[in-house]
Amino acid sequence: MSQECGNNRCHCQEWIAGLAAAVVIGMSVGNASAEEFSDTSIGWRYGTKFAEPFEGNDIHKNVIDFQHASSYKYGTNFFNADLLLSDKRDPGENSEGAQEAYIVYRNTIDIGKVLDREFKYGGIIRGFGATLGFDWNTKNDALYGSKKRMLVAGPTLMMDVPGFLNISVFELWESNAPIGISNRYNYDPHPMLDIVWGIPIGDSPFIWQGYLDFAASKGKDEFGGDTAPETHLDTQIMLDVGRVMGGPKNTFKVGLEFEYWRNKYGTNHYGPAGSGAFARTPLIRAEYHF
Repeated sequence: MSQECGNNRCHCQEWIAGLAAAVVIGMSVGNASAEEFSDTSIGWRYGTKFAEPFEGNDIHKNVIDFQHASSYKYGTNFFNADLLLSDKRDPGENSEGAQEAYIVYRNTIDIGKVLDREFKYGGIIRGFGATLGFDWNTKNDALYGSKKRMLVAGPTLMMDVPGFLNISVFELWESNAPIGISNRYNYDPHPMLDIVWGIPIGDSPFIWQGYLDFAASKGKDEFGGDTAPETHLDTQIMLDVGRVMGGPKNTFKVGLEFEYWRNKYGTNHYGPAGSGAFARTPLIRAEYHF
């Protein structure tokens, strides 16, 4: 989007259009192949301890999300779209609170399925894969105005556990075009260790799920400063309400979530960005699966 837009309405049109297009893509990807499983949900979460670099912490946010996961003949798809609505502690360009859309897509190709052979090992490893995907965001805050674009690729190790546990090593190609930058800026390509899981807790109606990312420094930022290695943990304990109440299983879930984000976006929390680059955020969460 051009800098000349310069108003909240134009920003909102961009993220609404992007969010709608991505939802269509995510649904069509899951339905285009012969599925072995499919899970689609809408959800809401809320926290009062979000943080943003240079803006401090204790930001309140409502987050609405759409998520789809499915398998097909040769692997799995994962799609997530978040709409994050901040309060006035994270001011928007022409609104009381900033609005952000963040979209993630991953496609993991199962090497065993492609070659029609098993790669299990020692009751520990279930298989090997290759993951491709992207991140996309836009935000209308008054200070930075992120327009992140990132491509992701790398090998994935699928562990043999109840549910799933995938460990990947990705190479990241990231760029941004924030306020004050005339051309899109490309950071240095950099690696990231990515761990993703969804593991039932015994025979209980609870499941433990989340992800943990360790990303290396991405070189200089668009303003000439040094970036820092980044640690991002997001984990939840979710209760299957339907199972407890005698209704349909895996339909309505509620739970508690915790997000730990050190050097957020690669911004050093010991530098001018201050405590806003180090978020420790408890949340409540609800999901409806259909």
